[in-house]
Amino acid sequence: MRAALERAAHHAYTYLESLDRVAVAATVTRTELVSRLDVPLTRQGVSPSVIVDELVAAVDGGLTGSATGRFFAWVIGGALPSAVATEWLMSAWDQNAANYATSPASSVVEEIVGKWLLDALRLPPEASFGLTTGCQMAHFTALSAARERLLRACGWDVGEQGLAGSEPIRVLATEMHHVSVDRALRYLGIGARQLTALPVAADGRLEPATLEAALSKSTAPTIVALNAGDLNLGVFDPYRTLIPLAHSHGAWVHVDGAFGLFARASSRFDTMTDGLDLADSWAADAHKWLNVPQDCGVVAVRHRDAHRRGLTIFDSYLVRDDAARDQLDWNPEWSRRSRGFPVYAALRELGRDGLAALVDRCVDHCARLVDGIGSLPGAEIVWQPTINQGLVRFLAPGPNATPRDHDAWTDEVIARINRSGEAMFGGVLWNDRRAMRISVVNWRTTQSDVDRTIEAARRALVGVLTAGEER
Repeated sequence: MRAALERAAHHAYTYLESLDRVAVAATVTRTELVSRLDVPLTRQGVSPSVIVDELVAAVDGGLTGSATGRFFAWVIGGALPSAVATEWLMSAWDQNAANYATSPASSVVEEIVGKWLLDALRLPPEASFGLTTGCQMAHFTALSAARERLLRACGWDVGEQGLAGSEPIRVLATEMHHVSVDRALRYLGIGARQLTALPVAADGRLEPATLEAALSKSTAPTIVALNAGDLNLGVFDPYRTLIPLAHSHGAWVHVDGAFGLFARASSRFDTMTDGLDLADSWAADAHKWLNVPQDCGVVAVRHRDAHRRGLTIFDSYLVRDDAARDQLDWNPEWSRRSRGFPVYAALRELGRDGLAALVDRCVDHCARLVDGIGSLPGAEIVWQPTINQGLVRFLAPGPNATPRDHDAWTDEVIARINRSGEAMFGGVLWNDRRAMRISVVNWRTTQSDVDRTIEAARRALVGVLTAGEER
């Protein structure tokens, strides 16, 4: 055991110390990775140390540099030092964080983490919470509570009676909503077809009149899903007006704050997030802006009874302690990792001021990236960041260039930046045109990373232009 862990630690140190030099995008093909990893499964097995060394060699070039400060393709954070170290300990401790009896320390640390998160994000202190695999299952958990409460108000116990014969639940969301909400509705048996996507204003926000008109069309039990930082524009809906409006129609309001919920940690965004705490449930990813390792979502629910009834289970072999918190009452998993430990470590490492500073710093870096890349010859800013999300695109030269030419040009510039190894971006279709999305949530990102990335974009633009002239 010691030898294998020492080899793993050596490789981990080497990797982390090389982040400033490694290519951000993967550099090998799937075929090459398969050829390295698809080795014979022997009868006798292999030494743990040998497995570690061979695995590290086999995946070389096949890992994205999402831990670096120059990864902007998706909203993926880089794990803080304390969170990485605690993740190692968590694996060594090998606890099943199902309930208090299976791991008392896991239960208590998760209880404290929930209290800290509700406080740091300025959500109602009486709200219940859970730590899930990610925002996808945070949506599932929150909407499970919504389904339970809405149907109970109609005289229907969905936990006992199922959905067959119940009144259909309608869901109103903006056209900017993330598809993970649709997926949660499928999981819950509500069905993605029950979701109506409402048009938004030019600034990407849902207008009260639009919501009022939609709510007035039916008296069916209703869920309204709002955004706290949508995926492309980072837009926040006007909660102070929309949430009371939805509540006046008896609707449950859920906020998708996959990364944007953490803007509540900074007073700089108080106006933008005003009224967000009035909702009934909230979902976020700790592995985004909190920068803990992957596989950690956060859900909070104002209505504790509905949250617990939607998920809890009991069997005679389960040991219950009335004074303790059993995690399986608040998340959809049974056997699960003790993901409260890295969250606990990250919050303690950052502190209140550090978390706010991390949010502010990422927002500033995103603005500099969008302005810097958008000011390059042949580039155009599509969306100035609201917080940490911005859009730019690249224009094909010539007076006869078509929108399709601009789309192809944009994708080629993105590909060239990624092939350079200096940074990594992703493309998105926005308003029927291709754009490059810039997402900044990593604690490692520095001004030097911003400067290197802008230069990489400049070189990519020159490269595409030169290749086009040669053709």
